Amino acid sequence: MPTARYLTAAFYRFVDLPDYAQRRPALLDLCLQRQVKGIVLLAREGINSTIAGAPNDVHAVLAYLRADPAFATLVHKESWSDTAPFHRMKVRLKKEIVTMGVPGISPTTGAGAYVKPQDWNALISDPNVVVVDMRNDYEVAIGTFAGALDPRIKTFSELPAWAAQAPALQAREGKKPKVAMFCTGGIRCEKSTALLRAQGFEEVFHLEGGILKYLETVPEAHSLWRGECFVFDERVSVGHGLQPGAHQLCRCCRQPLPEGALESPEFELGVSCPRCFATSTPAQKDSARERQRQWLLAKARAQTHIGRVAGDGVAREH
Repeated sequence: MPTARYLTAAFYRFVDLPDYAQRRPALLDLCLQRQVKGIVLLAREGINSTIAGAPNDVHAVLAYLRADPAFATLVHKESWSDTAPFHRMKVRLKKEIVTMGVPGISPTTGAGAYVKPQDWNALISDPNVVVVDMRNDYEVAIGTFAGALDPRIKTFSELPAWAAQAPALQAREGKKPKVAMFCTGGIRCEKSTALLRAQGFEEVFHLEGGILKYLETVPEAHSLWRGECFVFDERVSVGHGLQPGAHQLCRCCRQPLPEGALESPEFELGVSCPRCFATSTPAQKDSARERQRQWLLAKARAQTHIGRVAGDGVAREH
C-alpha cells in the first residue's frame, strides 16, 4: 500500500456528450465537496481529466463518473505523491478535449489499433514501421523512444500540416507506410490515428495507455524508452516505474528547464528561463517577480499560496 498522501488519477474517454455543459455543475460540486483538485475538460466529444486528492475522495469521484452509462467503462491511471500535484479544481467546457482543429475526425469510430505495452517493442523495432512521437517539442526533448520521429510541433493543432508533408509518411509505390504513434497517455493518438485513417492509411497503431503505461509495466532492462516523460503536474517528469524524475519547471512558461538553464543569465527563479525570456514583457516579468515574492512569503509562513503553478494548466495528456 502506497505511503504517499496524494493519489493522482488521469483519464479520458471519447464519447458523444450532447449535454456536456449540463454535466459541469454537479461534477464540480462533488469535487469541491471531496477536496479533490485538478482539471476536467468536458466537450461534445468526451472527457479529459487529471485529478488528485485523498484516495477515498478520488475514488468517490471516479465512482460517480462510472455510474453514468457514458463513462461506465472509463479507465484511469494512478500515481502517488507526497505533495499536492494541483492547487485548484476546475471543470472547463471546450470545443475539443484535445484540440486538433480538423472537423469530422471521430476517434470513437476511426482510431487506429491499440498495441499493448508488452508488444510495443516488437512493433517499433520493425524497420518497415514509421514511429512518430505525437507530443510537443519540449516534451520530446527530455525523452522519447529510440528511433522515433519528432514532428517538432509546439501545439497539437500543428500536427495535421506536418503529417500532410512529412516525407516519412508519403506513399511509396502506391502504398502508404505502416505507422505507430505514441503520446503521454494515449489521448492524442486516438485523434492522430483517426486522422491518418481518414487520409487512407490502412495500418495505423498506437500505444495503449501511452508512455505512462509503458513506463509502469515494461521493466527498465527491456525498455526502448530513453530519458524521462514530461507530465503536466508538480512532478514535472517521471521515469521507469513512474518514479518522479529530475527535471525542474519554469514557472513562467510551465515547460521543463532546458539543459544549462540554471547557469543562463536569462534564468530567474519564478520569472523566466532561456526558452521564454524573449516572449514576456518587462511588465509580465515584474508581475512574475511579485508572484514569486508572495509565494516565498507564504512558504515561510507555512501557508499555501495559490499562484500560477504547473498543475493548473490544461489536462493535455493522459
